[in-house]
Amino acid sequence: MKQFSGKTVFPGIAFGKTFLFVKPDLSVDAGPADNPDVEWKAFQEAIRTADDQLEALFEKTQREIGEKESMIIDVQRMMLQDGDFLDAVQSVVKDESRKAAYAVDKTGREFYELFASLDDPYMQARAPDIADIARRLTAILLGEKTDFDLTEASVVIADDLTPSDTLGLNKKLIRAFVTRGGSTNSHTAILARILKIPSLVQSDVSLDKEMDGKFAAVDGHEGTLYLEPAGDVLKTLNEKLKDDRAEEVSLEQMRGLPTLTRDGRKIELAANIGGVDDIDAVLANDAEGIGLFRSEFLFLGRNSAPGEEEQFNAYRKVAEALGGRRVIIRTLDIGADKQAAYLGLEKEENPALGLRAIRLCFQRPEIFKTQMRAIYRASAFGRIAVMFPMICSLWELKKCKAFALEVQEELKAQGVSFSKVELGIMVETPAAALCSGELAKEADFFSVGTNDLTQYTLALDRQNAKLEPFLDTRHPSLMYLLELIAKNAGLAGIWAGICGELAADPDLTEKFINMGYAELSVSPVFILKMRKRIREMQGAV
Repeated sequence: MKQFSGKTVFPGIAFGKTFLFVKPDLSVDAGPADNPDVEWKAFQEAIRTADDQLEALFEKTQREIGEKESMIIDVQRMMLQDGDFLDAVQSVVKDESRKAAYAVDKTGREFYELFASLDDPYMQARAPDIADIARRLTAILLGEKTDFDLTEASVVIADDLTPSDTLGLNKKLIRAFVTRGGSTNSHTAILARILKIPSLVQSDVSLDKEMDGKFAAVDGHEGTLYLEPAGDVLKTLNEKLKDDRAEEVSLEQMRGLPTLTRDGRKIELAANIGGVDDIDAVLANDAEGIGLFRSEFLFLGRNSAPGEEEQFNAYRKVAEALGGRRVIIRTLDIGADKQAAYLGLEKEENPALGLRAIRLCFQRPEIFKTQMRAIYRASAFGRIAVMFPMICSLWELKKCKAFALEVQEELKAQGVSFSKVELGIMVETPAAALCSGELAKEADFFSVGTNDLTQYTLALDRQNAKLEPFLDTRHPSLMYLLELIAKNAGLAGIWAGICGELAADPDLTEKFINMGYAELSVSPVFILKMRKRIREMQGAV
């Protein structure tokens, strides 16, 4: 028996034959092109071929999994027409007189590194999309085949899996994923959670040929892969599998129930989303609202900022779909570390400390006003709240409120309908936490972004893998700040919630509730499990 470890994406127990997913070598010739015009025509033809392939994969995904999941492929098809990407490839082919395959490979790597270096985990997870497109185009240009499929129930082992790799496989035969690379926010990870497939990323699994075709078991609870597991291990895993199935039945019984502690304290259990496409997951998992709508994803991956009508339609659609449940929209949280070339932002040495979020909105009031107008207009169609990110000082919050009032007066004068909108803030910095008593007098609510609050409190770049041993999400100073925030919110008579990753940590749920937090916002897939956990706890404050 051999044993390997990794980071769990989705827990569970799975058995199957190992399928070693090894991609072909796509080494490219870095030499000069004989005829750049011929190379450019070959690239244009590769674009058409890739689009045909992705269209077929789109239809397959839509048919076998669902419309929402097929949008992953639709986004890739849009990337094939991305002006920045096409211009960069053309520059290498024509200006540097290089072969098309080399140009695609070079450009793909540069774009991948750009996305992978961004501060936002969601944007980091889009880097594989770039790599996926570049690899597909390179394979077409080199005449290589990159598609694989399964013939039996399999535990798929790979260095990494791109979205199209995952979607191209037969879902009925996938029992688990185990990869050496990857991220818990990648499309493959998202699909694993949607399909409830036990999966591990960032593992120490071997990719030797001898790994292929062996009986394997995955323990997604412990983050372990067993190759040819021993009898006692199999017995333990089968017992866990039985418990998992009983847990699934128990969780389904949570659907439709209020999120109450045993002593009757109500907790709002909301969902985090990145856009309109996530609505189905919110509704399917019975969330009580949306605690974080990351509006910046309407602004990214395009050549210009979305207009008022486009934003209004997106916010309205979400508000209507939630049927009166609260939708909290975070205003534009973008900065020099994120992909928005049309903003013309300068490169910064420390983008996490730079011109981002509300600071950028103050410098670009026309963008801020367009978004606020769209939000207020959408408020006529549902229960909408707004939270401003990266607020550090009282004057910033007061300026946001004055701006909101100005937008309301403008809409009134134009005869445009809107409803009351709660105005809250993201508490993401030690500064905001320490002056939360003053901020609570002006805010309608607090929502703690624990990812950034942890980063700024510990002076630690949470995206730097080398610093992981120092990333203590239970650090006494962080717990002190979280308790202070909830206490000051309560004294001011406003509610406080948590929308960062720690909100989904089952070991901290009771602690947060006992601190006084009234709302927890998590990925939709965790809703029912957290409801069960909360309904089992005492909840005394």
